[in-house]
Amino acid sequence: MKVVTDSKIITIDGAMLKSMLVAGSTLLDKKKREIDALNVFPVPDGDTGTNMHLTFRAAAVAAEKVTQKSIHEVAGAASMGSLMGARGNSGVILSQIMRGFAKGLEGLKDANALQVANALQMGVETAYRAVMKPVEGTILTVSKETARGAAVKAKSGDPDILEVLRAGYEKGQIALAKTPDMLPVLKQAGVVDAGGEGFLTIIDSWIRALENKESVDLKIPEQVAQKVTEDSTVGISIVEELEFPYCTEFLVKGNNLVTDKIIEDLSDKGDSLLVVGTDEVVKIHVHTQNPGLILNYAIQYGSLHEIQISNMQSQNERAAHNNKEEILTQENLEQPLDSQETIPEVVPETVEEPFKDHGIVAVAMGDGIAEIFKSLGVDEIVYGGQTMNPSTNDLAEAARKVRANNVYILPNNSNIIMAANQVNVLVDESQVHVISTKSIPQAIAALLSFNPDLNHEENVQNMTGSIKQVTSGEVTYAVRNSQFGEIEITEGDILGLVEGEITTTARDIFEVAQKVLETMNWRDKDIITIFYGKDMAEEDVKLLQDWLEKEKPDIEVEVYPGKQPLYYYILGVE
Repeated sequence: MKVVTDSKIITIDGAMLKSMLVAGSTLLDKKKREIDALNVFPVPDGDTGTNMHLTFRAAAVAAEKVTQKSIHEVAGAASMGSLMGARGNSGVILSQIMRGFAKGLEGLKDANALQVANALQMGVETAYRAVMKPVEGTILTVSKETARGAAVKAKSGDPDILEVLRAGYEKGQIALAKTPDMLPVLKQAGVVDAGGEGFLTIIDSWIRALENKESVDLKIPEQVAQKVTEDSTVGISIVEELEFPYCTEFLVKGNNLVTDKIIEDLSDKGDSLLVVGTDEVVKIHVHTQNPGLILNYAIQYGSLHEIQISNMQSQNERAAHNNKEEILTQENLEQPLDSQETIPEVVPETVEEPFKDHGIVAVAMGDGIAEIFKSLGVDEIVYGGQTMNPSTNDLAEAARKVRANNVYILPNNSNIIMAANQVNVLVDESQVHVISTKSIPQAIAALLSFNPDLNHEENVQNMTGSIKQVTSGEVTYAVRNSQFGEIEITEGDILGLVEGEITTTARDIFEVAQKVLETMNWRDKDIITIFYGKDMAEEDVKLLQDWLEKEKPDIEVEVYPGKQPLYYYILGVE
C-alpha cells in the first residue's frame, strides 16, 4: 500500500510497486506500436516498444507472484523476471535498469521519495556499466536525466514520491526531445529515440498508478493470451572488427558476489563485457587481449566453472532497429496469461537419454527456414527473429531440451545476441556457446562448418570464422517516407539492404534484387543462396535465378522457400 499524508505519497511498499509494474506493462502494451514506429529505418521491422513491453510484462508477472509485502522482495522478483524475459537489446538494457533499481531497494520494507530516487539512479548506473560502449541519445541518456531530475527533487526535501517522479519525467522529456541532436540518424529520420520513449512510458505509468488514474486497469487480465507469429525476418546491422581477439566466458560461484564491482573492475580490460547473475553465481563474458588476467582476477571471488576461451576475430554489434508483429487475439485462447507467462524454475529435464557431446539451437522465422536448419543438424528451433525476439528464458529452455555437453546457439539476428549471451547463467547442465550470427546466410555458413568430431573450442572458432566468408542482403519494402543518407525513400518503395545498410530503392522487386546482388559483388563469387519469402511467386523467383545463370553460367545458385514474412528475399553470397 502507499502511505498518503495530506494528499502526499510519502512511502510505497511492495503491494504498490506491484501495481506500478503492472501499470507499466499495461501502458507499454497500449503504446508499443507507437514506439515501434520510431524505428529509424523505414523497413517494416521496428520492435523496440514490443520488446520493452514483453520484458516489462515478464517483470510484472514475476512480481505478482510474490506474497511478501516488502518492496525489496517485489523488486527482486521483478528484476529476475525481466532478466529471464528480456527480449532484444532494448529489453536487455531495461532488465539491467530493473536489476539496479532492485539493488537500490535491497533490505527495505517500504521506500520513501529519496530511496526511490536513489534506486532509479542505481538502475541507470547498472545499465551504463552493462553496455560496453554506451551511446548517448538513447534510452541510457533519457533514463539518466530522468533519474537525475528525480534525485534533485528528492534531495530538495520534497517527501512526495509523486512529485519526485513528475520532476524526473519532466527532465526525461527534455532529454528525449534532444536525442535527435545527439544521434544524426534520429534527426535524419525525424524521430526521437524509441528506447527513451519506452522508458518514459514506464515512468508515466508509475505516476498514473500512484494517482489512481488507471486503477481499473491495473490487474493483468486473466483471460488475455498472446499468440505471436512464428514468422520473422533478418537483422539490420553493420559489422566492425574488434581489437580483442579472445572471447572469454566462465562462471564464478561464491558468496556475496557483487556484479557491479566486477563490471567496474573489468570495464577497461576488454570489450563486449557482460556480467549477470546472482549473489552466488555470476556469468562473465568479455572479449579481451589477455584471458589470464581475467581469470586471475575472478578467482579471488570463488571457484571458476565452465571456462571457455576462443581465439576469434570478434565483431562489434550495433543495436538494430527491427520490428515485431505481436498478434493478440481473443480467439484460440487456451491458457490464462499467468500460465503462459510464468517464469519456470530452472531444473534439469527428467529425461533418461544420455547427454551427447554437441547440440545446436537456432532461431528461425517461418517453416521453410526451420526445415533447412533441421536438415543441417539443428536440434531445437526457437521460432522468432525480427518480428518476435525470443527471451533469454526461451533460449535457455531450448538449450536444456538439447541435452548436450556443449550447446551452440545461433541467434541469427543482432537484436537477439545480448539475450543469448545470458543463457549460460540459466543452464547448469551444458556449456553454452553463442555464435554471433546476425542473418540466415551467416547461420547456414556456421552450420556447414560445424564438425561433431571436433571439440567445442575448434567448433566455435570454425563457426565464427565461417560467418565472415558470407555477405548478406535483403529485399523488403518501406513503411513510411524517409531519407537514409542520400537515398530518398517513399512509402511503398522496395528497399535493398546489404549487411543491414539500405543501399538502393525502386518500385520493382526484381530490379532491387539485381542492384543488391551487384552491390554484393556477386559476379566475383562462387555461390549464391536465395531464400524467398512467403509472398513471392515461384515464377518471379525463377526469373531472378535465370538472370543470374545467364549472366554467369558457372555460378552455383541455390534456391529455397524460406517462407519468411516482410522480406521478399534473403540473399547470401560467398
